[in-house]
Amino acid sequence: MAKPSKEQLEFLTLLRTRVLDEMTAMGFFESNQIQQLQRLPLGVLKKNATQRHGVTRWLRETPSTLTVQTVDLHPRLLDHEWLDYAAFVLYHEFIHALGWRSHDRSFRHVESLWPHTQAAGRGQAFTHEMRMGRAKWHWKCPECERLFPRQRRGAGRYLCRTCRCVLVDVPAQDAQ
Repeated sequence: MAKPSKEQLEFLTLLRTRVLDEMTAMGFFESNQIQQLQRLPLGVLKKNATQRHGVTRWLRETPSTLTVQTVDLHPRLLDHEWLDYAAFVLYHEFIHALGWRSHDRSFRHVESLWPHTQAAGRGQAFTHEMRMGRAKWHWKCPECERLFPRQRRGAGRYLCRTCRCVLVDVPAQDAQ
């Protein structure tokens, strides 16, 4: 968990307002739930996270009582190009904060109420971009030229999922 800068905190505050306005317009959430989300502390994840786009952090007050400590988003989501996806991730985390802790059927139903359906589908592209940015190596298929971003060399031990050819190690800076 990283502490957000002043600019990030301002962006998160504006994003929260946008998401809560959407949630209010849905008519599904009660006003006390919206007020509860209005008071939640927002933060950012460490910038080297590649798999996690957002997280709701819980604080155990007693053995049977949990309260939300903070909702954190990946700092890269605070770039304008990811604004629609950032709003969806914050909505997703707000659902957790309201008590839907697991990704079960009822959680997915509430999540599906988000009106901007294209934004929800951008998660894979975001993960791919984060992985490409952190990769030191790419395993490249000599046949289809698909790149697999990696932290370590493959040393010829892996095959392309599509072509079944042996993947070649290419330093990340030379891959593009």
